[in-house]
Amino acid sequence: MRVLHVEGGRHLYGGARQVGYLIDGLARRGVENLLACPMGAAIASQVSGNARVLEMPMRGDADAALAWRLARTIRAERPDLVHLHSRRGADLWGGIAARLTGSACVLSRRVDNPEPRWIAKLRYRLYDRVIAISEGIRNVLVAEGVDPGRIVCVRSAVDAGPYLAAVDRDAFLREFDLPAQARVIGMVAQLIARKGHRYLIEATDLLRRSHPDLRVLLFGQGPLRGALEAEVDRRGLRDIVRFAGFRADLPRWLGGLDVLAHPADMEGLGVALLQASAAAVPIVASRAGGLPEAVEDGVSGLLVAPGDVSELVAALGRLLDDATLRRQFGEAGRARILAGFSVDAMVDGNLAVYRGILGHRASRAPGRAAR
Repeated sequence: MRVLHVEGGRHLYGGARQVGYLIDGLARRGVENLLACPMGAAIASQVSGNARVLEMPMRGDADAALAWRLARTIRAERPDLVHLHSRRGADLWGGIAARLTGSACVLSRRVDNPEPRWIAKLRYRLYDRVIAISEGIRNVLVAEGVDPGRIVCVRSAVDAGPYLAAVDRDAFLREFDLPAQARVIGMVAQLIARKGHRYLIEATDLLRRSHPDLRVLLFGQGPLRGALEAEVDRRGLRDIVRFAGFRADLPRWLGGLDVLAHPADMEGLGVALLQASAAAVPIVASRAGGLPEAVEDGVSGLLVAPGDVSELVAALGRLLDDATLRRQFGEAGRARILAGFSVDAMVDGNLAVYRGILGHRASRAPGRAAR
């Protein structure tokens, strides 16, 4: 089987890492992979040993010529199936390219952002199947009028191995210039509005009165960094809240956190939460999108209402004050990840979708067999 993957992201955020895991797993199962991605995209080097990389201009939703470029690539490479992994225009123009060439096509939907029903009903007809990475996303699509028969849920995975090693606490404190007695809340997310950083900053302002040893590390980059830094300064939190940026070595340090916070307004599943659980870090997250699938309330963490800062303060304070509960949640979270969010399960789920699509097409066209 030959699969053309299309990933429009330039950075190795959660979605692109999932594509890397998938391509690696498919290669180990004998699948020939091709990857179409933007010029200079970080994922190219990650998958180069498991896929032939085809770099091309990808300029987002307004780049209608992307449909032509992808169609030309499909005709030249003749993949059995096209797998579209991101939005940024790759979903729409990739779907049109597949339709123009008569190719089997599947889309991975990783976000729960709602769309107008008329757009959703038209767009999702382009794909043989839509792979939702959480039941929360599947529910959003069904509510928008997408045929439930087109949707399959295959949850995102985490490579737990890098997160299992114990973190040297002293080294962690030195790395981030933290005091010896600090209790540390971390957040790992792009600095964009829907991730809810503003709620955590407000909660920190309230918590510091009762927790003078509190420190907060914000991992990630994004367009809101300037605005968030200004809010931190306005509240006088510069000594408490640190902007740690994007860290390629995050697996080395994530387990040093006392709590991971993720008070997002919307979230497909939350790969950073799966990573934190693998690192045995307890979590406080909002009850939004697919987050209740990533965090089992009262087992691996605590869930709060989206946007409810008072609930967020109470949940964070409860964990900061109870080391036994933090350890209990952390251990349960790690066990949950190892049992239910493995890379192999994710790869096998995607491969089953491919085989189902190709088998169905072959049954409708006698004489054609899936490779």
